[in-house]
Amino acid sequence: MSPAFRLLIPVALAGLLLAGTAGAQDPAAEAMGEDVERLPLAALLIGDGNYQRARSVLAGVDLDDEELDRVRYHTLAGLVALNLNEHSLAVREFGDAIAAGQTEPVVWLYLAQAHFSQDQFVEALDALDRAGPETTRIPSVYLMRAQAYWQLERYEAAWAVLSEGRAIFPDRASEFARRQVFLLVDQGLYQEAAEQGRAFLDTERAGIDDAIAIGNALRQSGQYGEAARILETARVQAPDNATVAKVLAHTYLDQDMTLAAAEVMRQAAAFDPTLVSEAAELYRRAGWLMEALTLNAQVIDQAKKFKQRLAIFIELGRFDQAAGMRDDLVRTGLLDDPREGEDIRYALAYANFKVGDFAAAEDQLVTLERADLFRKATELRRVMAQCADEPWLCR
Repeated sequence: MSPAFRLLIPVALAGLLLAGTAGAQDPAAEAMGEDVERLPLAALLIGDGNYQRARSVLAGVDLDDEELDRVRYHTLAGLVALNLNEHSLAVREFGDAIAAGQTEPVVWLYLAQAHFSQDQFVEALDALDRAGPETTRIPSVYLMRAQAYWQLERYEAAWAVLSEGRAIFPDRASEFARRQVFLLVDQGLYQEAAEQGRAFLDTERAGIDDAIAIGNALRQSGQYGEAARILETARVQAPDNATVAKVLAHTYLDQDMTLAAAEVMRQAAAFDPTLVSEAAELYRRAGWLMEALTLNAQVIDQAKKFKQRLAIFIELGRFDQAAGMRDDLVRTGLLDDPREGEDIRYALAYANFKVGDFAAAEDQLVTLERADLFRKATELRRVMAQCADEPWLCR
């Protein structure tokens, strides 16, 4: 359950490979057909983040020219490929640059990133070793090395790198500590992960985002009690944080505690009105229909409001009110919604059936095409026909 990761090399390091651009002509010069030095121009474009234009410039380089600076050419081509997420090509270009005599340690660092992005973790670690300790003394590189060990199931090595990074980069300690908790969770060491998580969250460097990440990691691993304790503490500290509320609500839902989840979302909605519809839906699922209806009245999004209200009315048995919603459903386009329109039409048809308006019910049933709803429509028509023949059965 290792977290997603992306290495970010400081721009200053790339500058080492782009040096020597002074005096290059403006990028527009090439488009004007003027004679320009392509490698300095490509370097300038890369420095400005114009990778596709840099590639176009490099495409015009004469690879048969004996005086071509192949070290620089392949290095620049590698940087273009890496930044365009063409990692396999980046590996080849950086490899060619090194074979041609490139000695800048940072190239090994970029080569490691290209390998890492292809899940080539052994090769990534080898490239990092070749880059040397000075070049790799960067928080993101420590995280990449730890992640590579982690993916290779070398957990002790991953833990050691994270501990070292936590000590060397105190301003990034929270990120290293958070990943150590993830590492423990990934190994199934849930009790230790919870203890480590709580200990870290008690430090002054820990923030609400750390509590969310650690709590969610425990939740996803099925440690609902520990997750809830961490997230409940976070909610007290930041009652206006919608993400804390959502993750805590999901933790309760994972334990079939729907009413508790509904109450969390209701309180969160006081700070974020966009959460009202979610709170109402949870109360509906918990069977607290009047509370759901009260909250539904506060929903701002009209389509969400009427779709939800229709379901609540039907569950309450208020079929006349549900049937009377037809104009609202038409006005908001819900009856023609490509995903849920047919479900809503069937619900409206059922409400009309319950109030005895069979013609209005048929108006909705006749449009249904989805197989499961078509079968339901057929059964409802059968019941309506029986009611027409023997009304006393349907009273």
